[in-house]
Formats: sequence, structure tokens, C-alpha cells
Amino acid sequence: MEPLKELDYKKILICLTLYLSSLFAANTLGIKLMPFLFGTHLSVAVFCFPIVFIMTDVIGEVYGKKMAKNFVFAGILSILLFLLYSFISLVVPWARAGMWAQDGFNLIFGISARFSIASLVAYAIGEYQDVLSFFFFKKYIGEKNFWLRSNLSNLWSQLLDSSIFMFIAYLGVLPVKTILLIIIPWWIYKVFMGFLYTPLSYLGIYLLRGNNNANQSL
Repeated sequence: MEPLKELDYKKILICLTLYLSSLFAANTLGIKLMPFLFGTHLSVAVFCFPIVFIMTDVIGEVYGKKMAKNFVFAGILSILLFLLYSFISLVVPWARAGMWAQDGFNLIFGISARFSIASLVAYAIGEYQDVLSFFFFKKYIGEKNFWLRSNLSNLWSQLLDSSIFMFIAYLGVLPVKTILLIIIPWWIYKVFMGFLYTPLSYLGIYLLRGNNNANQSL
């Protein structure tokens, strides 16, 4: 790969911002569940979390495996920092003027801290698995058919991520049956959303490659 230019660094920074924003949106907003088909449930994180997995595929496609792993590493560090900030915020004493928000704050951000632990474990395993799978398929399928390589890698990594996350986040809070009723549709829906987002992946690759698009095949 050619040495990175200043424009490349700016593009990578924008992608990292989108990547981390989507990750934290999933962690903090994902507590809300929506009713879905046949008595199942979906977390609202299904709208933003597919971006996390797609972004590593896009970055890996343009800037290589090492850069994709750097994104995963940045996500892990960000979640660890969020856990630290959450712990400090929960243990410091409340001022009388802010007591009106204490119960809601402790409930939401206490759960968000647990969500972050669940996300950290599931994210680290699922995302590294996604990067490894993506480049495994790239090795054996070839440079073409990005959409196929991306969706195949997401298929397994999203199932792994969903299962690990849900059991850590909800075990002891929800019945196991309910957890399974969340995992299955959530996994299917995230994979489906990832497939729908595929045109955005191609747009992202096009914008990142810039003038080099004519020499690349997707």
C-alpha cells in the first residue's frame, strides 16, 4: 500500500469518528427494546451497530488489515475509558440539588456500565473475528466481490457478538428464554441491516479511494 497522505489521515479520522459514535450509541441506547415479530424483541442498537462491523470491513478493504485492527483497538480503549468514567460517576456523592435525577441516573448508567462490560467482551471477540474472517475470505475468494466477503464475515461475527453480549448483559436480569428470543432476531436483523448497508460500504470505499477507484475492482 502507498504511504498515507494528509487527505488519507483526514478520511481515516472521519471514519473513526463514525465508528466510535456508532459503538457508543449501541452501548448507551441499546437498553431500549422494541417489540418484533412473533413475540420476539429487538434492541434499538440494530440501527447503529451494523455500522461498527461494516466500517472495519471498509477500512480493511482500503487501508489493510493492520488499520482495521487499529480501529478495533481504539474501540476497546474507548469502552474501557467509558467504564472508568461510569464507575467514578456512580460512586461520587450526589449534591442535594441533583437528587431528583439520582434514581434514573443510577439505573440507566448502572446498566450502561454492565452493557459496556458485555460490549467490551463481545466486541473484542466479535470484531477481531470479523476482521480475521474478512481477510480469510479475501484470501480465498479474491480481491473482487467485496459485498460477499463483507456479509460472509458479518454472518458469523454478528452471531458471536450477539450471543456473548446478550448473555453477559441480561443474564440474571431477564429469563434465558427471553434472552434467546432477543439473540435470534437481533442477529438476523443485524445481518439484514448489514446487507442493506452494503451500498453505503461501496460509497465509503469509493470516497476513501478517491482517484484510485479506477484502478480498483470491487
